[in-house]
Amino acid sequence: MKVPVTVYAEMTPNPSTMKYVVNKHLLGTGDSAQFNSMAEAKGFSPLAEELFNLPFVKGVFFASNFVTITKTDNLSWDFINMELREFIKNWIGDGKDVLIAMPLPNAPTEDDAAPKKVFEPSEYDVAIQNLLDEYVRPAVANDGGQIDFRGYENGTVTVVLKGSCAGCPSSTQTLKGGIESLLKQHLPEVKEVIAENG
Repeated sequence: MKVPVTVYAEMTPNPSTMKYVVNKHLLGTGDSAQFNSMAEAKGFSPLAEELFNLPFVKGVFFASNFVTITKTDNLSWDFINMELREFIKNWIGDGKDVLIAMPLPNAPTEDDAAPKKVFEPSEYDVAIQNLLDEYVRPAVANDGGQIDFRGYENGTVTVVLKGSCAGCPSSTQTLKGGIESLLKQHLPEVKEVIAENG
């Protein structure tokens, strides 16, 4: 049975990504899934697998009610936006699976040559997480991305940027000017914020 679905496209600060907002929830609140290749999507997301069959799709990110797609640089959004919007709308309207299993949060991706650093829990973790959840996460989600807290060590907060935030030209400015300033203001122990791409 066809379900009435509305999908609209929103530009993001990252010129290589477009956010497709759907009028229904795709994932639970706070959940997200990022795929940077067909191999990463296999067995986890039938929708991402199909999107990677399109020659201009370079990355797929899912969050509560949107899909952010990263395109290759050889085509303008003018040529592919309608096709992607209709594809997503039809897929969801037909009731097909978006995600059949959540990827493991720290599963190694094709880009990972070295294992990721393991952070020891710190006394500031909860305060940092709360500040990110309250002030930063809604704004980042609004731009088609997500920020996850990785850890705190010796005055440095490490976060992971996903979706449209990964590789965005303005993400460094957001990180230093916005997030770092906010955390320093509330927690003098924070000296800098650095990002890993998710």
